[in-house]
Amino acid sequence: MSFFIMKLRSHQQRAFDSMQETPYGQIIVPTGGGKTYVMIADAIKQFQLPRSQTIVVVAPRILLANQLCAEFTEFITEQNSKFGLDIAHVHSGETHHFSTTNQFELNEWVNNSTKNILIFTTYHSLHKVCDAVDVEVDTIYYDEAHNGTSKNFFEAVARMSFGIAYRRFAFTATPKLGRGASRERGMNNTKIWGHTLCNVKAQELIDTGAILPPKVVPFECKTERNKENAHEVDAQNLMDILDSFGDNGQKVLVASPSTRVLNSMLSRTFILDYLYDNGYDVLHITSKYGAIINGKKVGREEFFDTLTQYGNDNNRKVIIFHYSILSEGINVNGLTHTILLRNLPTIEMAQTIGRVIRVHKDDRDAISNGQLTIGNWQFYKKSSGQITVPTENKYGDKIAKRLESIVDYIFKEGLPPIAYAS
Repeated sequence: MSFFIMKLRSHQQRAFDSMQETPYGQIIVPTGGGKTYVMIADAIKQFQLPRSQTIVVVAPRILLANQLCAEFTEFITEQNSKFGLDIAHVHSGETHHFSTTNQFELNEWVNNSTKNILIFTTYHSLHKVCDAVDVEVDTIYYDEAHNGTSKNFFEAVARMSFGIAYRRFAFTATPKLGRGASRERGMNNTKIWGHTLCNVKAQELIDTGAILPPKVVPFECKTERNKENAHEVDAQNLMDILDSFGDNGQKVLVASPSTRVLNSMLSRTFILDYLYDNGYDVLHITSKYGAIINGKKVGREEFFDTLTQYGNDNNRKVIIFHYSILSEGINVNGLTHTILLRNLPTIEMAQTIGRVIRVHKDDRDAISNGQLTIGNWQFYKKSSGQITVPTENKYGDKIAKRLESIVDYIFKEGLPPIAYAS
């Protein structure tokens, strides 16, 4: 049987090679650098071993767990997995694969399988995998690993490290360290997280065509914003910003200030009329109200599939509203702009930048077939990742300055943004 071998970029190959030399450690790659493909390449190699393997993939959110599953199964199939492949999800979300949050059901499912096993879970549900005593984990990948430093999740991560998972790798663009009371949980605790195996600088990704340079564009607004008129001012600012994009604002991600303001903006202003009149499909997702596409509530799996479909369609104009859910890890294809309507923590701001600096698929194809030279931005269909911030007052100015400093830190100084576990 012949096995599929993934073609990796040079920085991905370095990360992959480092994982073959030691059973655990950290892979630090800026957002957009294709960490998932390193995991997949490693999983393909593990699934060629003389005995069947069990691999666990951990994500911070259910939506990302579903996206990771789709990406893994695009490359890993029954045909290129030596013992075949069984897939399970251990979280409360929707999926067409086997799914459970019951340790006894998971034990039974594992015992009935003779194939290689992929288990997708979240940090919230990881303890369920730990509790399933018949699940012998050969390898675990922590995606957006900084989430595992949380008080609520660290115990399960530590249990995996001591006696359950032999091979364990933490992937992140934004390491979170520990100090004081949180020192044990931080990623500087090498007994849990391992040493850094590979640390890639953002400039290398730009130079090799993996990502685009970010561009911060403050947008001066006129109306003073307060608690009472926040939804009205945000709606007007958003319409003005979209007007300023012209025909270039095809696919826009909006970080909402809160679920309450987002709901008021969509239900108590004319923003939806404006968006539909201007040809936008409107998607929004929050923990409180779930996933909605053009006014229709849908499951998260359908939301993800639609997001992918619309993102890949050059003829669609799409705007996606969210509060935190899409800032981390989720690949929103084709994004041209992101708009920040609120201040964000350092890690979330860095992750949000990463959503919009991915190279347009048409530009990737043009580079691949030699029609486009890396770095000739004026010939790119999408030449930069634009982040726009309303700056109608000191608060808006503060967001813009923080954003600029984070961009400088990552893309000029070449350092990953570091935060501390609380």
